[in-house]
Amino acid sequence: MIRTLYHADFSPDTDDEIPRFSLDGELGLLINTGNTSAASVKAAINADHETESWSSLYFAELLYKESGTPTTRRDVSAQRFYSSAQFDYKLLTPGRRLFMYGDYEDDQFNGYDHRASLAAGYSQRLWRNEDSEFKYSIGPGFSFIEADEDNTSVVNDGIIVRASAEYRYRWSSGAKLRQFLSTEAGQENTKSRSETSLSANVFGSLAMKLSFTLNHETDTAEDVNPLSTETSVALVYQFF
Repeated sequence: MIRTLYHADFSPDTDDEIPRFSLDGELGLLINTGNTSAASVKAAINADHETESWSSLYFAELLYKESGTPTTRRDVSAQRFYSSAQFDYKLLTPGRRLFMYGDYEDDQFNGYDHRASLAAGYSQRLWRNEDSEFKYSIGPGFSFIEADEDNTSVVNDGIIVRASAEYRYRWSSGAKLRQFLSTEAGQENTKSRSETSLSANVFGSLAMKLSFTLNHETDTAEDVNPLSTETSVALVYQFF
């Protein structure tokens, strides 16, 4: 049934070009003037490095928003920096790997000063062909969170279980669909993330990307919504 749904031949590790390195940059910009004065910037860098023994992913994202009126000064409403990296060591069995993962987030509006997590475990690429691919990973890890409460630094850390899954599909026209899901489950808090994106080539190495992101946490500060969503349109340029 799954084979029919995704039209996949279930070839787990068909890397035609090894070594391979790809790098693309993403930029979205919005400026409003008139009755409402606002500006927002979203920038990201995504890199993929493939060798005979390793498959590595690097990601960094910056989001900044401010808004106001012509008679008042602008107030910052969003300011976040997020980065992550995952390193998969390829085992002898095609498609099966051991992974190491780490991320860091500094968000001025989520109730924390900063937080980071580390995880390691097992990952597998179930298939990859010219149209689509699907992979997942799961393993234990450690989460570190620092927050200020009543001008006092509070540190929360603990053991987590991290799981992620990613599906990609590419049409013959060059348009791409990506669905990514991840969750970090701990004793006091579970953080989940969903990223859905659709990109289409404009010309050459330039593409237009529409993305929708959801972030959810089970334990947040009283004045912080447990669910946050973000919709963005950006230009993506592939350097390599």
